[in-house]
Amino acid sequence: MHKSIIAAAIAVAGFNTAAFADGHGVTVGVSWSNFQEERWKTDEAAIKAALEAAGATYVSADAQSSSAKQLSDVESLIAQGVDALIILAQDSAAIGPAVDAADAEGIPVVGYDRLIEDSRAFYLTFDNVEVGRMQARAVLEAQPEGNYVMIKGSPTDPNADFLRGGQQEILQAAIDSGAITIVDEAYTDGWLPANAQRNMEQILTANDNNVDAVVASNDGTAGGVVAALTAQGMEGIPVSGQDGDHAALNRVALGTQTVSVWKDARELGKAAGEIAAELAVNAAKGEGTAIEGGQKWTSPGGTELNAMFLAPVPITADNLSVVTDAGWITVEALCQGVTDGPAPCN
Repeated sequence: MHKSIIAAAIAVAGFNTAAFADGHGVTVGVSWSNFQEERWKTDEAAIKAALEAAGATYVSADAQSSSAKQLSDVESLIAQGVDALIILAQDSAAIGPAVDAADAEGIPVVGYDRLIEDSRAFYLTFDNVEVGRMQARAVLEAQPEGNYVMIKGSPTDPNADFLRGGQQEILQAAIDSGAITIVDEAYTDGWLPANAQRNMEQILTANDNNVDAVVASNDGTAGGVVAALTAQGMEGIPVSGQDGDHAALNRVALGTQTVSVWKDARELGKAAGEIAAELAVNAAKGEGTAIEGGQKWTSPGGTELNAMFLAPVPITADNLSVVTDAGWITVEALCQGVTDGPAPCN
């Protein structure tokens, strides 16, 4: 991934949401892959707030983890007359017809958090390769030798491989030296914690519990991993995650998760709302998907897109106050069940 990272505090240039020929305001449709993970509700609230501030209207649909439903959802949003689309793709390989349908109507698309391999879509996300690096760094620092397990994300989400690539960059030297051995790895269908737990249980059985660390690719999968470890009396071995889920941050305070790479969904959602509204105005003027603050980026598949990447922050027991100071989580929620833990839980 391009190494240039746009700062997390986004200030997109002001745009005129009444710039359409008939004078109506912008309507932005959001197609969510699912609402099973805690963080999407935070993203949605930030998108709504940004659109409201711009005088734009929000409409949405939940694909409920179905790529087929997502295609029909997008058709429905287009039929409702949206001027721009934000799509969190359930399956990046299956979303193409939705982009085609939007393009046919002159509707710009923002690929939200997950890559849509199409030059017509604006790609907005965090630097997920760097997230993978941060996860592996934290786990390697906590456990510099031994048997590692890699619990990956969904095989239909390109982010799973971006993360895995960043993790491998950090671990490769230790693998080459023989300090660590990756004894197994598995994708997690749908990023679902239950699937991660089942995978981890099977890996523990296959390896007679001889596992010293787990690089899990998000907080949901980390929760499944910790449940599997706890059932075997192995809680406390290093486990990574990402998203800053409240339950995961509590696990960091408790010592059952080593790191949650925090991607402030409030900033990502805010940027998405602002960018979608700006792209809608640009489309009405016959302009493309380049915006101020964006960059040209070439995907691993060779597709050149306009894109923007925000900066993630690794949260460990050493800097938990970062998320409470930012108002992301209360001290009470962070420190629930923690006795004599790290600041601010002491």
